[in-house]
Amino acid sequence: MSIIMKPMTIGRLSKAANVKITTIRYYESVGLMGTPDRSESGQRLYGSLDVERLSFIRHARELGFPMDDIRTLIELQTHPSSDCAVVNKIAQNQLGAVRKRLGQLAALERELERMVTSCEGGKVASCQVMASINDHTECSSKDHERIKPL
Repeated sequence: MSIIMKPMTIGRLSKAANVKITTIRYYESVGLMGTPDRSESGQRLYGSLDVERLSFIRHARELGFPMDDIRTLIELQTHPSSDCAVVNKIAQNQLGAVRKRLGQLAALERELERMVTSCEGGKVASCQVMASINDHTECSSKDHERIKPL
C-alpha cells in the first residue's frame, strides 16, 4: 500500500530509497524511472511511487537482474492482472545465470587454492603461483574462464 506524501527533491528521494543521486539520474536517462515533475524553479519533484520504483530497481540490481530484464519487469508491473509466466521465466533465467557463475567461481577457487598450496616459497623467478598466472597451460583446469558480472 502506497502512502501519499508531499513531493520530495532528488536528495530526499536518494535518502528514502538508499540510492545515490547520480544513480537516480542514470535510471531516468535509461528510461527505468519516469520523467519527474518539476517545481516552478525547475527542480525535480518525486513522490512515494518513485520511492517504490527506485527501491524495486535497486533490489532487482542487487539480485543481479540485467537492466533489460528490469525494464521488462517494470513494464509487467503496469499489468498486474496478467499471467506471471514471463516474470517466472525471467527469474528462472537469472537463477541459471547465478548457477553458472557459481560453477565458474568454484573452478576459480579450486585453481587459486591449487596455486597457493603449490607455493613453496623461494624466489619470484621460480614461484609456481607466478608461473601459473604467466602461462595458462600451468593451470590444472581450463574451466576458470574469466567471470563476467551478472
